[in-house]
Amino acid sequence: MTNVIIGEFVGTILLVLLGDGVCANVTLNNSGFKAAGALFIALGWGLAVCLPAAAFSGICPASYNPALTIALFADGTLAAADGYTIAVIIEMIIAEMAGGFIGAVLVWVAFKPQFDASSDLGDSLRGIFCTAPGVRNIPYNILQEAIATFWLVFAIKAACGAFDLGTFGVFLVIVSCGTSFGGLTGYALNAARDTAPRLAFSILPIKGKGDADWAYGLTAPLIGPVIGALVAVALYAALPL
Repeated sequence: MTNVIIGEFVGTILLVLLGDGVCANVTLNNSGFKAAGALFIALGWGLAVCLPAAAFSGICPASYNPALTIALFADGTLAAADGYTIAVIIEMIIAEMAGGFIGAVLVWVAFKPQFDASSDLGDSLRGIFCTAPGVRNIPYNILQEAIATFWLVFAIKAACGAFDLGTFGVFLVIVSCGTSFGGLTGYALNAARDTAPRLAFSILPIKGKGDADWAYGLTAPLIGPVIGALVAVALYAALPL
């Protein structure tokens, strides 16, 4: 299963590099795409997820998301008979989280001059790496993340399979999540895309940064996606799709 772990690791690096990269493009001073807008971010994140999935789906499940990995193991898609033991699932999740951390560090490296010119942006600097709620209400934010992740996982299981859209279908699903749910919590959907980059943000020597807001980061972006993903695979299994 070595190739599976490598694929999940490198794929998640690229996902966060591209996804957080589009956020940096839109946010940082002296960026040519500054203030390009939410639709630009949604399109960028769609590409950030689908292109690494296309690149590495031949050697790994291309989950890049601990919540999705857990859900696919729970419903038997990642089956022990195929080598996906609990130990392998844990290794996949570790690889995804490590990849998310490294991807975030690479964003800082790539945009270092722009970060240095953006010390006046305050909490917007954190928003390049991780999410925050539009209205802070942790129980409700967990529900919002669960709803968004439910659609992510259910659509990947049902819609993409029904129309044979392949990884282009993943692009459509991510854009759908962004345009429909992004204004609620920033649609984390994924600890490797939120918690791991949040850790990178807390460690990196970024000028003018605030705190990493772990009070939020260790709740909604971690708990909501797992709940939503598990409900999605359970409903998909119960329906004649």
